Amino acid sequence: MSVDTEHVTRSIELAEEAVEAGNTPFGALLVVDGEVVQEARNTTRTDDDITAHPELRLARWAARELDADDRAACTMYASTEPCPMCTTAIYYAGLDRVVFGVAGETLSELTGGVAKIPASEVIRRCDGETTVDGPVATEAAMAVHESFYGERDGGA
Repeated sequence: MSVDTEHVTRSIELAEEAVEAGNTPFGALLVVDGEVVQEARNTTRTDDDITAHPELRLARWAARELDADDRAACTMYASTEPCPMCTTAIYYAGLDRVVFGVAGETLSELTGGVAKIPASEVIRRCDGETTVDGPVATEAAMAVHESFYGERDGGA
């Protein structure tokens, strides 16, 4: 298993923990120099805050707690492709790379409620330098969504 897959797998576990806590299935973590420095789970329901996405929370944490060099060496791993709001925060925080488990467009096929603007497009339009990689582990990442939202017609 690659390092990217290992970290995405952990972000999927965080998404499962979010569901157990009463939230929607999203999780993410930050890695600097091979070390996980912070993790987050979605808390939109329990915090009654539509912006409490784990990716946004981590981007804000990184901007406050990491120096510019660490942010420039930081990779965010997310269970699901970050939405445009979160991707913009990632851009402003100056994170080097994002790796995600399932594409937002794929999730939208299940839920119908996803802003279908790829993270790579947000970064490109911001003239950003963040590398966006994914999807990685789509089947495992979608399993938590399918368990929460219900099966897709026709499967994937």
